[in-house]
Amino acid sequence: MSTTISNNNIATQFVDNNTVISQSDLAARSLDTMCVNESAIVHPWWYNFKYMAVGIVFGIVFVKAEIISWFRIQEMFRFQSFHMFGVIGTAVVVGAISVFLIKKYKVKTIHGEAIEFHPKKFNKGQIIGGLLFGLGWALTGACPGPLFAQLATGAFVVIVILASAIAGTWTYGYFRDKLPH
Repeated sequence: MSTTISNNNIATQFVDNNTVISQSDLAARSLDTMCVNESAIVHPWWYNFKYMAVGIVFGIVFVKAEIISWFRIQEMFRFQSFHMFGVIGTAVVVGAISVFLIKKYKVKTIHGEAIEFHPKKFNKGQIIGGLLFGLGWALTGACPGPLFAQLATGAFVVIVILASAIAGTWTYGYFRDKLPH
């Protein structure tokens, strides 16, 4: 049973005796844009093989471009080489141009669904999260994108980093409702 009580312009919803959801918490959750553009079309399970194929090609490109190299990543964080900054900068420019063109020409998905961009409000958690992400990237020499490519090259120590990333994601999910947003 759900009950709503309004006090001092802050509505609180009691879902059960142990769960309380405030309007401010619901407002914070609305900042998440996860699954906003999720397709309404249901495909057979084997459709996912196309994503695996793209991922394999992407991984090969990462390896050949030395993007997964611990040494290249260390060079970037020590400002000793332009290589990684060039790759990241190129990706940002291509992404910006792509978003501009998608918005301008109202491009649709290959299945004819509209592509929508939703604004996301800036908050200090993005700065803290970015610093933590960068620190982890600098210490481990790995970011989530190329972890599987690193594994494919035989860098099995990356299993520890992958397990840590999964544990961190699970921990955030577990404590998310208790954290300030």
